Amino acid sequence: MSLFTITVPARQCALRYRHGRLDVVLGSGRHPRVWGARHVLVDLRDQLLALAPQEIPTADGVAVKVSAVVRWAVSDAVAFVERAADPVGHTYLSAQVALREALGGLTVEEVVQRRAALPGTDLTAAADAGARAVGITVAEVVVKDVILPAELRAAAADLATARQRGQAVLEQARAETAALRSMANGAKLLDAHPALAQLRLVQCAPPGTQVVVQVGGPGAPR
Repeated sequence: MSLFTITVPARQCALRYRHGRLDVVLGSGRHPRVWGARHVLVDLRDQLLALAPQEIPTADGVAVKVSAVVRWAVSDAVAFVERAADPVGHTYLSAQVALREALGGLTVEEVVQRRAALPGTDLTAAADAGARAVGITVAEVVVKDVILPAELRAAAADLATARQRGQAVLEQARAETAALRSMANGAKLLDAHPALAQLRLVQCAPPGTQVVVQVGGPGAPR
């Protein structure tokens, strides 16, 4: 920045004040310096505002903690500088209120089931409506985490464990049923074919067993 010019970076603007009053809004680029004027730079790029975990009571009276991130940008530089001493804090409050209104009407089960698809559009619209008064446009509100009370987390873990145990017992019962069915079919096959039963008996004999084969009827020589 020279003594005779002022350079405004890209994606920023500068508000020039003379004698305490707004003179002009300068876009990015180089502009001639006006002596006695004061310049206020305003960043117009997208920025992120993280909301600390908010404790929100659900419709069924259970308090859950929800954290979110707000993507915002300055849309009216004059309002951003002049209407509020802390425009970002104003936006933070608007997002907090929007989060409570959007999630307060849901039960804890609905919040958990819809964790990946919570009403982001409604949240964004509500937060944006409050932030526009101070020259900020809210582009998106994203819910990051939903933290349940310790009792509910423990109950959910117990339920998941019980389901896994039940599934394991069911699979074991199915395997036993299949084995019994196979054994029943084998018994029928052996009853229908005695020679096959004898062959199976020989196959099951331990090593070293003496096998006597009888040919013919009961009185035939062995």
